[in-house]
Amino acid sequence: MTRQLLLALALGAFITACTTTPEQTQDPEVVDGTDASAPADEAAAAGDAGVQTFGADAERDAIIERLDDPDSLLSERIIYFDYDSSTVQPRFDEIIQAHAGFLQANPRVMVTLEGHADERGSREYNLALGERRAQALKQQLVVLGAMSEQLRTVSYGEERPADPGHDERAWERNRRVELIYPY
Repeated sequence: MTRQLLLALALGAFITACTTTPEQTQDPEVVDGTDASAPADEAAAAGDAGVQTFGADAERDAIIERLDDPDSLLSERIIYFDYDSSTVQPRFDEIIQAHAGFLQANPRVMVTLEGHADERGSREYNLALGERRAQALKQQLVVLGAMSEQLRTVSYGEERPADPGHDERAWERNRRVELIYPY
């Protein structure tokens, strides 16, 4: 456990070091996803087309790049569950720690935790089970450093299957929580 905590802290420090620049140390006011204090044409305002700017688009692009890097644990955004369970399996600990560190280093980033269930059980039961799964993941992310305000939970129960089949293989793929970043 201590090793995992140290790994999560080191990852958070690394991400923070990689993403914080002098221009980003003070959060600009953001309105409708854009920097309200930035000129309309930042490159022209800088007087040099080669000057790197740090606006909402550049920040968003950097975040997307980190989330979609196939060599990063952040690209893994599905946590699977056992039948009729909302207990997060230890095999997902590293992935969850990576997302918690990322969210801790990027406090303006939000994520939706979508809970799902397989088709067995009533519609109401599966909606409640999907919610318990999403809440269990949220709790782990908060314990590892993410802010509760960054995390939104929703349950779809059995309504949005990843696999439309009716066998154990399909059911395993449908018992999940997906981390959905809005980028």
